Amino acid sequence: MPNVKTAISIEKPVFEQMDVLAKKMHVSRSRLFAIAAREFLQRHNNMALLKQINEAYKDASDPESMVTRMHSNHYGMVKDQW
Repeated sequence: MPNVKTAISIEKPVFEQMDVLAKKMHVSRSRLFAIAAREFLQRHNNMALLKQINEAYKDASDPESMVTRMHSNHYGMVKDQW
């Protein structure tokens, strides 16, 4: 996958902490920022998925129909996640 260079501005204490962590992990700062961005995106996607799941089941009163809907709805939401 091709890389794209970017410039960001962050607070100095955050930069210093990232620098220390990058050295501790034996990766470049650039690599560490890329890892952090990926993890942030994954967390955001997971929260959006959870919101969709909760929305899909908010009106479920019958456990049997809820399980059936859960299987079909959940599969559609997560099939490309893993």
